Amino acid sequence: MSAITKVTVLGTGVLGSQIAFQAAFHGFEVTSYDVTDDALEKAKAQFAKLAAIYQADPVVGASAQQAEGALQSIHLSADLGDAVADADLVIEAVPELLELKRELYTKLATLAPAKTIFATNSSTLLPSDLKEFTGRPDRFLALHYANHVWRSNTAEIMGTTDTDPAVYAAVVEFATGSGLVPIEIKKEKAGYVLNSLLVPLMNAAAGLLVDGIADPEMVDKTWRIGTGAPLGPFQIYDIVGLTTAYNIASSSPDKKSQQFAALLKENYIDKGKLGTSTGEGFYAY
Repeated sequence: MSAITKVTVLGTGVLGSQIAFQAAFHGFEVTSYDVTDDALEKAKAQFAKLAAIYQADPVVGASAQQAEGALQSIHLSADLGDAVADADLVIEAVPELLELKRELYTKLATLAPAKTIFATNSSTLLPSDLKEFTGRPDRFLALHYANHVWRSNTAEIMGTTDTDPAVYAAVVEFATGSGLVPIEIKKEKAGYVLNSLLVPLMNAAAGLLVDGIADPEMVDKTWRIGTGAPLGPFQIYDIVGLTTAYNIASSSPDKKSQQFAALLKENYIDKGKLGTSTGEGFYAY
């Protein structure tokens, strides 16, 4: 199995842009893909912000030359075929919609060369939900990043029963080489490790809001004081993005999740309040 050197990231949202920049910062050849030129223009601004963050954050301590080098090395493309034409690894980071992802993998199966490994960054879907649409289930797995990847640098790696062990090992090596801590998951589990711990907290917070028990500020204040955590669940929702939260909640059969989705749409999403990415969500930034 050849080493991974050329990486394509599909999607330039909160995590997609971070995944691309992190890989570029660690010397990988990176192509960042999105569906429109307008989305790519917005991605340029996001990458510039990340370059500044990598310099300012003492955990990274990047020099201006290092940050600028990573920024300039990322190739942008709105042509899917061009974006994956020579990729060793394609990391999919598109919205958490099952049919959207399945349609994308069906296209990728015909566009990417046989050598290419596919990895989904999905936080809620199992790779088994997608593997039959990839055309290469032996070269497909999940590679899940945490938000603020330069600091919360975990990479949860989860294959299916079809994943080639050599492919799994190559992705573990890639994760290590891109400054991440590989979290090797032994079998498929919805939510992986991180979200198996985090999602119950987030759902509980949503339930408190839907039921009128407490407002977001009070929920977050309680959590921060009671546990010493730096952020409360609604602050985390803002970072993750309220569109992502809405997509996950609206696809759940749970009644309270549906109510939370409706609340998000009416009070936040329809008003352009999508979280930190737009400067306002549950909080103003």
